[in-house]
Amino acid sequence: MKTGKKQQHIRLATMLLCAVLLFSAAIMPIACAQGETPGELLTVGVPVDRCPIFYQDAATGAIMGIGVELMRFAAAEAGYAASFRPITDGTLKSALDNPAYDVILPFGSAIPSAAGKPTLVSDNLMQTPFTFVTEGSRELPDINALHVGMLRSLGGAVETLHQLYPDMQIMSYETMADSVKALRAGEVNALLHNSFVWSYVLQKPAYEDLVVQPSTVFSMDFRAGTPDTERGREIIERLNGGIAAINDTRRQAIILDYTSKKLYKYDFSDYLHEFGLVYVLAALLLAAVIVIALQQIKAVRREEEQKRQLMLDYDPLTGALSMTGFRKRVEELLHAHPDSAYCLSYNNIRGFKFINDSLGRSAGDDLLRMWAKKTMETLTEEEALGRITADHFVVLRHISGEEQVREDEKRVFEPVQNFFINQGKENRVQICSGIYVLTPKDYRIIDVDHMLDLARVAEKRVRESRSGDYAFYNPDQWEKGKRISNIINYLPKALQTGDIQVFYQPQVNYETGVITGAEALCRWDHTKLGWLRPDEFISTLEDAGLIYDLDCYVWETVCRDLQRWNEQGSRRFVSVNVSRGDIREDRDMPGHFYNLVQKHGLTPDQLRIEITETAYVESPELLIGTTEKLRAYGFHVEMDDFGSGYSSLHMLKEVPVDRIKLDLHFLTESGDPKKSRTIVSCMIQMMQLLGLRLIAEGVETAEQADFLKSKGCVEMQGYYFYKPLPVREFERIMEEQKGK
Repeated sequence: MKTGKKQQHIRLATMLLCAVLLFSAAIMPIACAQGETPGELLTVGVPVDRCPIFYQDAATGAIMGIGVELMRFAAAEAGYAASFRPITDGTLKSALDNPAYDVILPFGSAIPSAAGKPTLVSDNLMQTPFTFVTEGSRELPDINALHVGMLRSLGGAVETLHQLYPDMQIMSYETMADSVKALRAGEVNALLHNSFVWSYVLQKPAYEDLVVQPSTVFSMDFRAGTPDTERGREIIERLNGGIAAINDTRRQAIILDYTSKKLYKYDFSDYLHEFGLVYVLAALLLAAVIVIALQQIKAVRREEEQKRQLMLDYDPLTGALSMTGFRKRVEELLHAHPDSAYCLSYNNIRGFKFINDSLGRSAGDDLLRMWAKKTMETLTEEEALGRITADHFVVLRHISGEEQVREDEKRVFEPVQNFFINQGKENRVQICSGIYVLTPKDYRIIDVDHMLDLARVAEKRVRESRSGDYAFYNPDQWEKGKRISNIINYLPKALQTGDIQVFYQPQVNYETGVITGAEALCRWDHTKLGWLRPDEFISTLEDAGLIYDLDCYVWETVCRDLQRWNEQGSRRFVSVNVSRGDIREDRDMPGHFYNLVQKHGLTPDQLRIEITETAYVESPELLIGTTEKLRAYGFHVEMDDFGSGYSSLHMLKEVPVDRIKLDLHFLTESGDPKKSRTIVSCMIQMMQLLGLRLIAEGVETAEQADFLKSKGCVEMQGYYFYKPLPVREFERIMEEQKGK
């Protein structure tokens, strides 16, 4: 009986629950349609740089603060679910024009938006008292005479302060750090912000000297603002109802909760300020430990690397380079000194096995150590010694002449040869040396093993012949190498001392006998080698990449002479040679010549530029471009050595030159004289038809001069008229002609 009643009760409860659920489902859509549910979203824009009123939690990114809590409560009471977003529009007035926000916090009163739109504000959520902060116990002047610092984002507060105290000077700053810096520098007397923010800012240890003044300067309302639209009026009306529901107890509890929290998070500078000395000492100690540890690790690694490298690159018995180390060192030296003349010697002791067998291995080791020591004492940093194996040594040495050979014999070979004799023994050491002089190809393609093979061939020849101590693999190259070395190494000194002189070879109009110009040529009276042939030292310097140094010296000297002659009233014209190595992509030759004539007060036509025909053939595009630029500057450009063996009729069509210098090798060399004259005649006629001026160089006889004149070529240069002359002799001839 009891069980039946219980089941009836359960069925009744179930029916009542279903009725309630059905009723709720029926009225829910009506309530939502009317907008009265607390779930309607309200987007609230707030500045997040005003902790504890507004800030973002560092861990979660959630926007929190006094203003957030008050607004969230009022919104909920008004039937809204408040969603807070940081304002990124620069100012609150600009944010009012952003449709992404429904309302903006905080405003003290209704102000127009940045676009000038009218706005309206809600009732006051709370009062925010604004107080001064000063440095220490500094006394403040009269409030109207104050210089006050405020954050630029407090635009509304600044306007209010101007209304209350018109004479007060207000300075705006981007950040709190900037404003504090201005206070300490004396730019302002005090800083102004609301007391809630001061409760957070002054938690920073570095601001412990800042003091909040007890009196409130003014208080501002804390209201929500929105554009004055139909929806805006609806939101404000509903929010006002929610704001009215906030009682003072709840409001004060929220304010007290946030102002009493330790919200400020220390950064490194704060810890350093508070525990500065301790941190500094600890950091220095830690840094010292780390540095010492790293240095020890590096030292160990360096020592291990040095040991490994020594084992790989050096011979442990003698201290000379190993084969591996010698090969690397030779490659480094040849790359670093491509203009130096080197030779490589392969050295061997005849009968070294007999020395070890008869005197003992230790005696042989002592001999090798002494040999290496004496050799290394004679070498410079740009030379190298290596021990290949046993008694086989190799040396890379500068070529310096016979004096070097005699010095090496005295300082190295004689002590080695007499090593055992000086100890009272009768064993005289015999050394066999093969010497290979490096060629230009060896610098371009560095193959140390191949060079050693060639030196070893010479050493083997000495060892097998049993006559003499050394032999050259290429004796002619040895002499040539010494000569090249002397030319290259003495160039800088020769340019300074005047050993290199500029001679002038006059150019003559054969019809009138008048000297019309001259060609500048080099002559070198070498300190060691005497007078050098121009073709020898010019080709040597070209191969060594030093011809530009010589040519620059000549060009400068010629311009100085032309300037002196101009000042004396004698305007003259001189042709200067440009070598093929002078013209490069990275070198502005036309600009160089233009600056040169400007420097010496010359006109470009006084300096005639001769470029050899072979240079045009080798680098036509670069040379043609250079020629065009030279002529644009006003220089006369001459194609030199035309007809010297590489003549190209195509070049005559392409190259924009002013004059052709005809090489008379056709008339002076072997071959059919009749054919030679025919070729020269045709060449002269062709130049005339092309409208090119012509001068013949290398004229040596009256017969040649008459023949050229008969064919229409009257400008000539050569030994028949004048040899190249020193400058004083050239000036004398020019003065004599002037007096006629």
